[in-house]
Amino acid sequence: MSVEIVKKYFEANQINKEILEFPVSSATVELAAQAVGVEPARIAKTLSFYNKEKNAAILVVTAGDMKIDNSKFKQFFGIKAKMLAPEDVESLTGYAIGGVCPFGNPENTKVYLDISMRRFDTVFPAAGSENSAVEMTCEELETAAQADEWVDVCKGV
Repeated sequence: MSVEIVKKYFEANQINKEILEFPVSSATVELAAQAVGVEPARIAKTLSFYNKEKNAAILVVTAGDMKIDNSKFKQFFGIKAKMLAPEDVESLTGYAIGGVCPFGNPENTKVYLDISMRRFDTVFPAAGSENSAVEMTCEELETAAQADEWVDVCKGV
């Protein structure tokens, strides 16, 4: 189970955060918000895109109410925003659809955090399965995800 990957990753990196596991699905922003009991914007959704060579993933973690701005994405990354095909998600991120998260990904995966999350004291990224999450401050998320940097690639930010 993929949540076990996150638990081992947290243990290996001395990240002392409780992984919340729900009896219901949290695979979408709306379902996760209901499961956690917060507004959808506080769900830190992890969007997965192809890198330039299409052999690794670029993960962009955004606030749950945001959408990618294609021109901002292209300006920052130098490529058009192309989300991973369903059949490539698990092999390039380490997680199945609904559980993609910014922790314990394959070595060549790059993680970026969108500034849209900074308006919240804490956010809730997935923790490796379609029924899990973890509450973190943005600083904790940056450290735990070993994020490459903060970006501004969403509409309306």
